[in-house]
Amino acid sequence: MEEIFKRTVMDEINKFIDSDDVIVLHGARQVGKTCILRYLQDRLKEQSKTTYFIDLEDSRYVKILDAGVNAFLKHLDEEGITSSGREKKCFVLVDEIQYLSDPSSFLKLVADHHKHIKLIVSGASSFAIKTKFKDALVGRTINFEIFTLSFREFLFFNRVHFEEGRVYTGKKTDELRAKFKEYVLYGGYPRIVLTPEVDKKEKYLQQIIDTYVKKDIRDLASVKDIDKFNMLLEALASQSGQLLNMRELSNTTRIAVQTIERYLFILKNTYILRLVRPFSRNIRSELFKLPKIYFYDSGLMQMLWLKGLQREMIGQAFENGVFGELVKKYGRENVFYWRTKDKKEIDFILKMREAFIPIEVKLNYEQFNPTAIKYFNEHYGIDKYRVVALNGTRKDHCYVHPWDI
Repeated sequence: MEEIFKRTVMDEINKFIDSDDVIVLHGARQVGKTCILRYLQDRLKEQSKTTYFIDLEDSRYVKILDAGVNAFLKHLDEEGITSSGREKKCFVLVDEIQYLSDPSSFLKLVADHHKHIKLIVSGASSFAIKTKFKDALVGRTINFEIFTLSFREFLFFNRVHFEEGRVYTGKKTDELRAKFKEYVLYGGYPRIVLTPEVDKKEKYLQQIIDTYVKKDIRDLASVKDIDKFNMLLEALASQSGQLLNMRELSNTTRIAVQTIERYLFILKNTYILRLVRPFSRNIRSELFKLPKIYFYDSGLMQMLWLKGLQREMIGQAFENGVFGELVKKYGRENVFYWRTKDKKEIDFILKMREAFIPIEVKLNYEQFNPTAIKYFNEHYGIDKYRVVALNGTRKDHCYVHPWDI
């Protein structure tokens, strides 16, 4: 059998494995949600727990669950998972929950009236789920966002030893530097990471793009002009890390601003890209400033933009890779950027509880100009900052490698 690697998020999920909450995994296609469900099932079986896996890609199961909770309970009984009159705890793992016609109602009824059944479900995208999940589920679910692999997971999948927080020098740092370059060039989709041949990586990544456009966009969002949508995707990928000016983008792609806004909503909610808002203590001023575009996966971004995987890393891709690391480690709601009217700019502002840390990303430490960060720190009364790079000489503890952020 194919080996299933443990993802970092599994430890967090395990904290809720015995609660009454419905566990919901959100995420893009091919990021490993099914493998997480299979891993959880294996761990539960090791503890002699009763489990049952339902894959709603199989329309027969969709028909059973759409028929209602009683039909679902009858099916579990017929499969020997539950027995009439005996409520032994069982764990039911449901993959692709968005295929149900009304998943909200189904999950609510099971959660409220059948406490002996613990549901752990996954959905292909938050867009697909959120359009079907209603307020009825408030307080009944615990949600986890599943992204492509973090660099730490990338190393684990490649069987490269790494201890977070440890200071490495010499040969080990060179190895990590080479691996991070590979991580940025090809991205963090599990199948891509586990495929050694670059030409196969490219083929699989193109399949992910084609399947995503075909299934998540055309089917779920009723996009009628796929060619224009593809043109927009390419334009957005080429602008990763840059300010998003809707009018300019509309002129470039010849797509109406209103249509672009709808497409961006879909792209954001299917975990393809993120619009990073400017940092400001004044929320009103924050809302009227342009966002910056970042893709969650640097390999996907480069395939869309450059029509192939690259051999050399460019600064735009490296910055996108660092963005992905920040999101996976600290949460997407905690990553901002900063820019003044006179164009002083800082790549990222990381919110950590009540503290804010400015972060500059450069391929080489020597490229760092401290002017903007000095101004920011004086303005906000802080003294912390980070310069993230792969090459050059680190001057002090503020200069870090991307695996140390």
